[in-house]
Amino acid sequence: MPEHRSGSRNGTEPDDRHRRLADLLADMIPGAATLRVTLHDPTQAWPHPHARAYNTAGKPIPLNRTQVVIIARWIIRTYPDVPWGDVYDFDVATARLTRAVVAATGRGR
Repeated sequence: MPEHRSGSRNGTEPDDRHRRLADLLADMIPGAATLRVTLHDPTQAWPHPHARAYNTAGKPIPLNRTQVVIIARWIIRTYPDVPWGDVYDFDVATARLTRAVVAATGRGR
């Protein structure tokens, strides 16, 4: 049986699976342009899938708890080779996943 690899050959170009995911997420969250995904929910002390949605203007789109977890899980499972210790942005229009640029808040724990 041939080995199955999720994702594109070079890891940067979206394949059909990534595009199908983008279509599903666009239907689930109308108006979403970018989804920010991480395994570090800011309200939890342990790793937990977390997602946020933003429109084209960069304004947050409210998500319920179920959507937050489902979106994060779907994206994480679609990109299993990504080191999920970082924060990533999923572009709904292009189905590309890129490392997010997150500004430091200056808050200590």
